[in-house]
Amino acid sequence: MARHKVEISGVNTANIKVLTNEEMTNLFKKMQAGDLHAREELVNGNLKLVLSILKRFHTRCENMDDLFQVGCVGLLKAIDNFDLSHEVRFSTYAVPMILGEVRRFLRDDNSIRVSRSLKDIAYKTLKIKEEAIQTNTKEPTIEDIAKKLDVSIYEVVTAMDSLKNPVSMFEPIYNDGGDTIYLYDQIADEKNESNNLDIKLSLQDAIGDLKKREQTILDERFVIGKTQMEIAEELNISQAQVSRLEKSAIDKIKKLLK
Repeated sequence: MARHKVEISGVNTANIKVLTNEEMTNLFKKMQAGDLHAREELVNGNLKLVLSILKRFHTRCENMDDLFQVGCVGLLKAIDNFDLSHEVRFSTYAVPMILGEVRRFLRDDNSIRVSRSLKDIAYKTLKIKEEAIQTNTKEPTIEDIAKKLDVSIYEVVTAMDSLKNPVSMFEPIYNDGGDTIYLYDQIADEKNESNNLDIKLSLQDAIGDLKKREQTILDERFVIGKTQMEIAEELNISQAQVSRLEKSAIDKIKKLLK
């Protein structure tokens, strides 16, 4: 049966050789003895490892050739620094290094430039969440994270938002077989909205007529960005109750704005 040919950065993936553990060990010994050809064979024999890692990022990068080359940089670093005496599989050692290079590229290649301090808060937040889940099996609240990092809740929310990929104004959002509706079709032109201020004032009045708990839930859900589960734990009620209160509050606002 013919193998499917896919080319990336000029490499035919159908012809990539996969090395056995014994072949890898022998090549590493030759390379460490000064054989440059052995190093090249190690690179070519591990390209499928790079490709397997890139599969999880195919929706986050338009140019997979660039991402493949970045992954190969991580592979080269892994090959040059691998120590046979540690008695671990090369793939176990190489995967984190390849992933690190790819994630660093995607982070720095973001079309929206984010300050280094904001990025630091975002990655520290992710680390705190990961550690908390491993030890307590649940995520910490945004307040807990902000307190631990000694920053405001707003800074934590903004930092996490900075990690999200931007969406093009020409992103199609609906197609029923006829004309496609794009994101920019749904963006209002504030210059032509003479009643914009009236809407804001009416919304403010409508929210003011809600019960305190309903106001709290809407504020924490749509301003702070908490999940329903986080709010439920804070208010000592079930997630289903939070969901009902949230829906009820939104329905009330809709009626008051009609």
